[in-house]
Amino acid sequence: MSKVITDKKIIDGVLSRWVDKIYPSKEDFKKALKSRKKLVIYHGVDPTAPHLHLGHSTNYLLLRKLQDLGHKIILLIGDFTAQIGDPTGRLTARKALTKKEVMKNCKTYQKQIGKILDFKSKKNPAKVKFNSQWLGKLKLEDIMKLAANFTQAQIIKRNMFQERLKKKEEIYLHEFLYPLFQGYDSVALNVDVEVGGTDQTFNMLIGRDLIKIYKKKEKFVITTPLLINPKTGQKLMSKSEGSLIALDDSPNQIYGKVMALPDEVILICFELCTEIFLKEIQEIKKGLSSKKLNPRDAKAKLAREIVTIYHGRIAASDAEKEFNWVFREKKQPTKIPQVKIKAKQLPILDLLAKTKLAPSKAEAKRLVEQKGVKIDGKVVKDWKKEISVKSGMILQVGKRRFIKLA
Repeated sequence: MSKVITDKKIIDGVLSRWVDKIYPSKEDFKKALKSRKKLVIYHGVDPTAPHLHLGHSTNYLLLRKLQDLGHKIILLIGDFTAQIGDPTGRLTARKALTKKEVMKNCKTYQKQIGKILDFKSKKNPAKVKFNSQWLGKLKLEDIMKLAANFTQAQIIKRNMFQERLKKKEEIYLHEFLYPLFQGYDSVALNVDVEVGGTDQTFNMLIGRDLIKIYKKKEKFVITTPLLINPKTGQKLMSKSEGSLIALDDSPNQIYGKVMALPDEVILICFELCTEIFLKEIQEIKKGLSSKKLNPRDAKAKLAREIVTIYHGRIAASDAEKEFNWVFREKKQPTKIPQVKIKAKQLPILDLLAKTKLAPSKAEAKRLVEQKGVKIDGKVVKDWKKEISVKSGMILQVGKRRFIKLA
């Protein structure tokens, strides 16, 4: 059995960061950590999209510290539950995913998370499991017994269900089953601890109840803070708002996206998305408050730290140089992705869609109208414009996205 570290300062340091609440209590969990027992700790993620992002990283940074303390870490991929769809935070039911879509989405999850968690350790490697291994084998009788542990009133009290009732939106029966299935994961894995975002508190506490019922044991639930913009109250990592920073983005993409973040999120990102000491973060806070530190310089440090986690210091240094070359010197990137277009002439909206600089023609039109599209350095003003496609032509959307036609 690998050594379990019980040093009080180390434990206090781990639990002072990346942790929102601990059920039943932080003190009880500290006692468990200080014992010689090797805890089984898991975090589950439903593969509803192919990219994990910085909003997820809070969980993995905490889990890595717990792994370093000597505890057993399990990454659970919800390949079964993803086909149901987690209703958490949803005012409408999720679109159902097929097994094929789910497995395609999670294809690189271990590689993405492996930039933080250690899956290759000889002494204490993190493990990957899929919940279809047990949920897919449940019989109707098993599901009936599982559901009999909770009342309709307990499930319907969830905030998003109450919001749907107010708006007269439908609630589907399979959505009631979701937290029960997620909760059963704790039973199947026979875990001691579950880690997840604060938005997963209800589901994780269902698991805490079930493990008491089925295994007659306690399960700690650790909720991690969500990455929230303190000014707007909105989630920082949003696909719809184009602010998502994926764990598998390139060094240049991560650096540029961090530099584009609003100033008010600098400190929360330092605290939740990096491993620099809290004392240093306090110094950054003082510098920003006194205006002795320029927000741009603080963001540059933040960008370096985040790129370093996922790609190393050399890549972070190179990404910074590239960013300064493009944005300070107003030069084109040294490396521009190339796309081959067979047509000799295309409407600008079609060209943007075909090169994937815009997800749709509607979005392409919006970009042109906002003067966010350039061809060979010149702004395109007419969204009806026909473009003569030429090899070597450089398309640009916004400040960071470039494509060169082959």
